[in-house]
Amino acid sequence: MKGFSPGIERALRAACEAHADQRRKDGCTPYFLHPVHVALILARWGADDLTLQAAVLHDVVEDCAEWTGDRLREEFGAPVADIVAEVTEDKSIESWAERKRLAVEHVATMSEAALLVKAADKLHNMQSLADFLRGRPEDAWSAFNGGREGTLRIARELVEALVARLGDERSAPLVEALDALEATA
Repeated sequence: MKGFSPGIERALRAACEAHADQRRKDGCTPYFLHPVHVALILARWGADDLTLQAAVLHDVVEDCAEWTGDRLREEFGAPVADIVAEVTEDKSIESWAERKRLAVEHVATMSEAALLVKAADKLHNMQSLADFLRGRPEDAWSAFNGGREGTLRIARELVEALVARLGDERSAPLVEALDALEATA
């Protein structure tokens, strides 16, 4: 069995540092666990090293002020930076609903690697939200810009867009996670 590449080790270190002071929406889970879970999902799906690096780094440009697309390209190369760019929301668009609408539309034209990162990202987000809701559903939705209805609507739309492009093996966990989320919500 082959070990992971030095590139993945560098990506893990960079993401760990970049997300060091961040927490998930539950307020206590270290944010860094999210990109690690996304990479683990992709490793199970057989993703290559560059896709795994992009998975680990997929939120640094969007959520970490010290990271830019240029810095990512310099430190990790164009292939990784290009994948991350495809899944990064444009935060200059102030409207949450507009950003999410554009993200759903963008799925149709994403590269295969970006599609996989987006699918694994959504899968982990839905699974962790369902887990969070099981503990305290009454106050969970206040952390989400779309509230309960908007968040669930966007989740459905994004899963539908992803399923339209993914094979059955990768679609099934997304559909199951969405069903579990909706049943918990």
